[in-house]
Amino acid sequence: MIRKRLRENILLSDYDSIVSLVEPETRVLDLGCGKGELLLRLIKERRIQGRGVEINQAAVIECIHKGLSVFQGNINEGLDDYGQGAYDYVILNQTLQVLDRPDVVIEEMLRVGKKVIVSFPNFGYWRVRAQYFLTGRMPRTLKLPDEWYDTPNIHLLTIKDFKIFCRERNIQILASLSLLSTPSLGAGWAQFWPNLFADEGIFVLARGAP
Repeated sequence: MIRKRLRENILLSDYDSIVSLVEPETRVLDLGCGKGELLLRLIKERRIQGRGVEINQAAVIECIHKGLSVFQGNINEGLDDYGQGAYDYVILNQTLQVLDRPDVVIEEMLRVGKKVIVSFPNFGYWRVRAQYFLTGRMPRTLKLPDEWYDTPNIHLLTIKDFKIFCRERNIQILASLSLLSTPSLGAGWAQFWPNLFADEGIFVLARGAP
């Protein structure tokens, strides 16, 4: 129960950070929107025009009951239904690492959105490194609570990996946040050395100059 409450608090902190990055009265597409908590907050607090995409049918139904415009779809199949620059923001929150081809999805997001917001757990976080090194087992943390056999994560990346990815593909990083689930354990270090001391990265992206 305590661990569950901690996970819920972490999600609220994630939402706070993402909401702060979105300008009011803009058009937002939330990919993998789950039960619509983030989308609902953006509508209420930022007065955005929002739409979501979610693969889980039960979650889609719950979103519709909340009055949200959410469609059932598989992000891995692309965003062909959306035109170039159709949205001011396209958001992918804590979903990048579970996609079949995250590189392709990011390119599609940059086509559809003028700005892209991506968040993901940092597999370079020192607790992850320490657990793997000291125990010889796949690590578990508040951000990575699953066992190796039931984890949805198939593409493990670090904050450093993602920065290199953007640089190699001429993707602009307009802003970034380095978060720590337990800030009392070194929030300052997370800002100074994010690849080692932050357990989550949030990036605002745009397509680079031709």
